[in-house]
Amino acid sequence: MEAKHEYYMRKALQEAQIAAEEGEIPVGAIVVCNDKIIARAHNETEKLNDVTAHAEMIATTMATSFLGGKYLNECTLYVTLEPCTMCAGALAWAQLGNLVIGAPDPHRGYTRLSPCVLHPRTQVITGILAPECSRIVKEFFAQKRTKA
Repeated sequence: MEAKHEYYMRKALQEAQIAAEEGEIPVGAIVVCNDKIIARAHNETEKLNDVTAHAEMIATTMATSFLGGKYLNECTLYVTLEPCTMCAGALAWAQLGNLVIGAPDPHRGYTRLSPCVLHPRTQVITGILAPECSRIVKEFFAQKRTKA
C-alpha cells in the first residue's frame, strides 16, 4: 500500500512543480477512484486572482464533474501539503473517502485550526513523501525571499 501511495503522491508532486513554475505556491493534488486518476490540479490563486483556487478545491470540482455527482466517498485525494480549513471543509461536504497528505502545514493546516472538520468517515494518512513535499514549498519561499 505504501508504494501505491508514493506513486500517486509523486503525481501530485508533478502538479506542485507546475504550480511553482507558474509562480504559484507549489501545492498539487490528485484524486484517484478505482485505481484511476480522475482529477489533477495545482494551486491557481495568482493565475485566477481567486483566493479559493487551491489545488484541493480545483481537484474536487474536477472529480465531482467527472463522476457526475457531488460525493467522493469512493475516492482518495492525494495532496502535497496539508489542506487549509477551507479545503478540508469542502472535502467534508464531498464526503471524501480517503485523504493522503504529504507534508504538514503548521501555519495554516486544518489540524491546527479545525482538527475535526473532515467528514467522520474520511480516513487520513499523513507523511507520504513528506521530505519531498516539504522541500518544494521551502525552496519556493526561499527563492521568493532572495528575489525580494
